[in-house]
Amino acid sequence: MKSGGRKVWIGIALIAVALLLLPFALSLAGTAWVRIANLALLYVLLALGLNIVVGFAGLLDLGYIAFYAVGAYVYALLASPHFGLHLPFWVILPIGAAVAALFGVMLGAPTLKLRGDYLAIVTLGFGEIVRIFLNNLSQPVNITRGPQGIAGIDPVRIGAIDFSKSDNLFGAVISGPMKYYYLLLAVMLAIILVNVRLQNSRIGRAWEAIREDETAARAMGIDTTALKLLAFAMGASFGGVAGGMFSAIQGFISPESFVLVESVMVVSMVVLGGMGNIAGVILGAVLLSFVPEVLRWTVEPAQRALFGKMLVEPEVIRMLIFGFALVLVMLFRPAGLLPSAVRKRELAHEQAS
Repeated sequence: MKSGGRKVWIGIALIAVALLLLPFALSLAGTAWVRIANLALLYVLLALGLNIVVGFAGLLDLGYIAFYAVGAYVYALLASPHFGLHLPFWVILPIGAAVAALFGVMLGAPTLKLRGDYLAIVTLGFGEIVRIFLNNLSQPVNITRGPQGIAGIDPVRIGAIDFSKSDNLFGAVISGPMKYYYLLLAVMLAIILVNVRLQNSRIGRAWEAIREDETAARAMGIDTTALKLLAFAMGASFGGVAGGMFSAIQGFISPESFVLVESVMVVSMVVLGGMGNIAGVILGAVLLSFVPEVLRWTVEPAQRALFGKMLVEPEVIRMLIFGFALVLVMLFRPAGLLPSAVRKRELAHEQAS
């Protein structure tokens, strides 16, 4: 084996060991940090799904959180006392992904001729329509319980293992959040594998051609209509999976969890990390989910230590730093922190022109 290949495998092994030990290290600082890691993994799933639409196919989607909501509500309705159904998660998760994919096709079909800002506005409206529907589908037939949300959602259970309870394994205590971490990690690896295979396939190259020049792609015989619908459906299905996992972990959902700001956050993760680059998208999702939480825990103590009181709310400072960081990245790293090779060439060509 060549030295370069050996170094790659050693790096992969070290990353794998770090990911496996991460929840134990975070639990030393409190269970809350393990839950934050779980939230970060959920955002990674969402960012990977949106990357198919935005990064691979070049279709700007500002209503992606709607598919997250669809997956969450499918799980909640089929695994809660609301309808008296308690199906196992391995049955509900594919159903949620399929329903979310159907909603993706419903969004994509009327917007096939739209591009750029017009597509962004339509997808933004679609996300808000879904949230408002969920907020109002409590009358005359109570389907979603409206703003009250759905509670008592079943946790994930595999055989005798209940992911909401702690267990002992070889003398070590494995808490519920830690078990969810490993489940989310497994789902994330599966989705990364699908993304890699798609990117290197004929479909991925066709998406890239559509992103570069849809008219030229159509002239070369690419079925742009079918491939754009496929991009919406594939991206939406990953959002549905993430929504189902979110519903199981939280045990309660309401329409307030699926507001427009969440869609903007996921788009920011994709842009910040590097559109079209799987590793960059993961980096963007981890940064924008972990760093704000670190600020939440440090801003208030720092102000009290310096001034003896809190002058500015942590949430305000958090959003200021978040916005300032995005501006700096767009100025100095317009292709993202880890841009794809294609995107780097595009920007270099534009600057040269």
